[in-house]
Amino acid sequence: MRPLIDRIVPDLQAPEGALLEEARHAAPQQDAHRDLIRRIPALQAIEQGAPAPASPWPGPLRVAAFNAERLKNRPAVRSLMRRAGAQVTLLSEVDLGMARSGNTHNIRDLIEGSGEGYLYGVEFVELDLGSTDEVELFAGRNNAQGLHGNAIVTGLALERPHLIPLEENGLWFPGIKGAQRRIGGRMALAARVAEAPRPLWLVSTHLESKTDPADRQAQIGALLRALDEIAPNEACVIGGDFNTKALPRGEDERRRLLEAPERDEPLFDDLRAAGFEWQHANLALPTQSPGPVKKHEPPFAKLDWLVVRGLEASNPQVIPAVDGEGRAVSDHEMIAVDVHF
Repeated sequence: MRPLIDRIVPDLQAPEGALLEEARHAAPQQDAHRDLIRRIPALQAIEQGAPAPASPWPGPLRVAAFNAERLKNRPAVRSLMRRAGAQVTLLSEVDLGMARSGNTHNIRDLIEGSGEGYLYGVEFVELDLGSTDEVELFAGRNNAQGLHGNAIVTGLALERPHLIPLEENGLWFPGIKGAQRRIGGRMALAARVAEAPRPLWLVSTHLESKTDPADRQAQIGALLRALDEIAPNEACVIGGDFNTKALPRGEDERRRLLEAPERDEPLFDDLRAAGFEWQHANLALPTQSPGPVKKHEPPFAKLDWLVVRGLEASNPQVIPAVDGEGRAVSDHEMIAVDVHF
């Protein structure tokens, strides 16, 4: 596993074309995958853009989390952030320089004109155009940079950013069902709010979807060990797509989602032991949706979570991820909560 990454750059370097071509022809082995990770600068740094100017500490803080499914529709996501009243947005599945989402810097597009700043960390370097459907839809196009990852967007000044690798087993390196070959691994992006009256950390994460509860627990374990190192016992909000697919989905079982999620997803045992709570930061409602291409069917799962330590949480909300015409923006809903010391 790579060590924690704290190198900050104004612009992430696009992977070299020759190296990506080498990767496409490499044997799908963990040693080859680890060597490629080591050779790609974009996987060893965090891109940061500062707010201009930084917002003062607001007291109660509204935090949202959203799996933006590539962040293709930036105006619609901007509207969701306004509807949520978010002063901090923790984002996952954010493209940078991917043909499928316009070959743009999606986070900079999202915050343009807002005065907000951002952190962006790479989860995967994409070796092709994406899923099987995306390969077909965008055939003949090329990725400008081929980066995909997590982000934090806020008008608050952030300090001590860290990228926290959660796994690097190379699951996606051979691709899934012949598509979506990737270099990298699941990760979390953490930073401290500079002007908070006490240390307060924000963490955006995305756990693996093609795995089981034990592996998700191991990924949360890696995140908690990193927090023990950089933010021991300090106040923290972790938000993102936990991919808690083992949780019950029936309406008659929803009470268990908040009361006893550890029965099906043991990662919650570890979060509780580390001082985190979720009962007041979430609703016992599904956060998965069909998405723009009707990828999922009911019953839908609660995949997305906000968990807090050292803070009071209130007013949790699930915001339907649709645009002004009622069209789906993502296959996840946005979630939000108020937190205060």
